[in-house]
Amino acid sequence: MNTDQNKLPCSYFRDTKPLLLENGTTIDELTVAYESYGKLNQDKSNAIIICHALSGDQFLASKNPLTNKDGWWNRMVGSGKPIDTDKYFVICANVLGGCLGSTGPTSINPSTGEEYGLNFPVITISDMVNAQMRLIQYLEIDKLLSVIGGSMGGMQVLEWAASYPSSILSAIPIATSSRHTAQNIAFHELGRQAIMADPDWSGGNYIKVGTNPNKGLSIARMTAHVTYLSEASLTKKFGRRLQDKEEISFGFDADFQIESYLRHQGLTFVDRFDANSYLYITRAMDYFDLEKTHKKSLTEIFENTDIKFLIASFTGDWLYPPSENLMIVRALSAGGADVSFVNIESDKGHDAFLLEEPEFDDAMRGFINSISIEAKI
Repeated sequence: MNTDQNKLPCSYFRDTKPLLLENGTTIDELTVAYESYGKLNQDKSNAIIICHALSGDQFLASKNPLTNKDGWWNRMVGSGKPIDTDKYFVICANVLGGCLGSTGPTSINPSTGEEYGLNFPVITISDMVNAQMRLIQYLEIDKLLSVIGGSMGGMQVLEWAASYPSSILSAIPIATSSRHTAQNIAFHELGRQAIMADPDWSGGNYIKVGTNPNKGLSIARMTAHVTYLSEASLTKKFGRRLQDKEEISFGFDADFQIESYLRHQGLTFVDRFDANSYLYITRAMDYFDLEKTHKKSLTEIFENTDIKFLIASFTGDWLYPPSENLMIVRALSAGGADVSFVNIESDKGHDAFLLEEPEFDDAMRGFINSISIEAKI
């Protein structure tokens, strides 16, 4: 993917004040690409920031200009929807390290005049949130009504609540964890090795030499996508059904529908995502450990916080299972936090939060409405 991201139709915040990273280095020129929906009210009390997952972007509820598809959470955000843009001002920013306009490996390094590539510093979830905070300060918003996100977005929500508790009224981490497990790190490493084993990766310099590790990135996406589903959803949707044939071919073409589906997922992903960004973002997720970053237990991090939490998990999610989310709930409760927990019965796997789940929608709508009533919006 060698698109000129700075020409994408969205808003941009640019800052020449150095951004100090968790690893001790700095990014000297920061760009954050973002989309916003709805209107900011007069006292700027109705703002919600939504944090995207690994493969997401800022095109939350608007057409993605690269794919021409609806935004990734279009079913949740919009007029009359659970996150109602008639009432709330909703912001979604492409994460630091991303490839759709925010500063990342495809950006120009001001010190060399060339793309960063692997010279881009290794980043963390904390760094992503600090970049988002710069955007919120630029918009002159003192307190967010809510910070919301699923999967990697949920990690960002937890980091927001830990680092900027006085800047948010409520937090909704969905299908997430307070630290990445060995299993999750293992799956990410499979993806990274697939990318780096592609000869067209060219040691991370593929843009400079005019190649693209599409095969490696496609395999990385296929591997990850399996983890977003559940056995029940795969069986229900595909089973052992064949793809456009009556009999097996006794070869290595896509005989089964699931094979064809995964290959399609991989091929379409390379059109909208950058391979080096995939390396950096998955590494940030692997490094995520809220207790280690803040040098406190989860209970101590959120002790006596005024933030109101809604934690949501899904029974069919084996990537970030209910037990991981419940651990966060218990820590919050032990610290005296106001926390609600919903565990939605679903066989759709980790991706359930992106799909049609009426019980989840109702929980979201009810919680956000209660927060807005308290904030007198």
